[in-house]
Amino acid sequence: MYGSHILTCSRRGVAAVLATSSLLAVFTTAAPASASTAGATVGGSKVVCTSQKPGLASRLSHDIAGALNGRQDTSALALYDRITGTTCELRADTHFDSASVVKVTVLGALLRQAEEAHRKLTPQEVKLTTAVITKSDNDATSALWHQIGSAGFEKFLALADMRHTVPGSGGSWGLTQITAGDELRLMQLLTTGNTVLSATSRAYALDLMEHVTPGQRWGVPAGSPASATVHVKNGWLPRATDGWRVHSVGAFTGRGHDYGMTVLSSGNLTMDYGVATIEGAARVIHRDLTSAG
Repeated sequence: MYGSHILTCSRRGVAAVLATSSLLAVFTTAAPASASTAGATVGGSKVVCTSQKPGLASRLSHDIAGALNGRQDTSALALYDRITGTTCELRADTHFDSASVVKVTVLGALLRQAEEAHRKLTPQEVKLTTAVITKSDNDATSALWHQIGSAGFEKFLALADMRHTVPGSGGSWGLTQITAGDELRLMQLLTTGNTVLSATSRAYALDLMEHVTPGQRWGVPAGSPASATVHVKNGWLPRATDGWRVHSVGAFTGRGHDYGMTVLSSGNLTMDYGVATIEGAARVIHRDLTSAG
């Protein structure tokens, strides 16, 4: 639908994932009666995990807290794993400047508009969206941001139930206020059947996130199992107050994997420090989920 050169590399793999995921209801934070809940403190806040897998909630909450305690920044985290029926949250409703992770939401809003108009993306839109996600191109993002318009962006947020996200004013898409919880809802939306985005649209978005340029594959992919297909988008932004904002959002699919995570951070003295915070949390999450499988 959106340009065969984009989907050729992984159409079959993504289609298989979506076919499987469409049989599942969208994963929510409501836990079955058999699930267990555990928590651990991180800098005065608590990471809370719930899981149907015995012992996993306790292990994850303890290990995530261990990875983040002592870090000189403020971080937020959200996680789902459909296979084990697991969720984790830390400051999931705290707002952060979005930086470039908002580009996945921009893509989602454009895809929704195209579906409502019963049309394919134009060749120019394919070119722009490819640059936005795979290269994190700012000029391409600004072009789509203005094309979609504030009403179109806000409509997508409402449909996606991203109720805590506040669009940046004017052309300041990078100052959109996001939360780890809302970013996780977007990862859930892209990886299961729903009425907001069609299977074709979701496959297109996931394929672009799978093929980000090698220099931008840091963050939540750190420590991911070799058997998983990685879909990622990162963001980074230095500001005069609260230092660097460094974020990473991603989904991990295929070969028995069906989970996603979002890690947001601010107050980093350097970009590398923020990357290290995110990757420390990601590694223990991947390890614990893999060992529980």
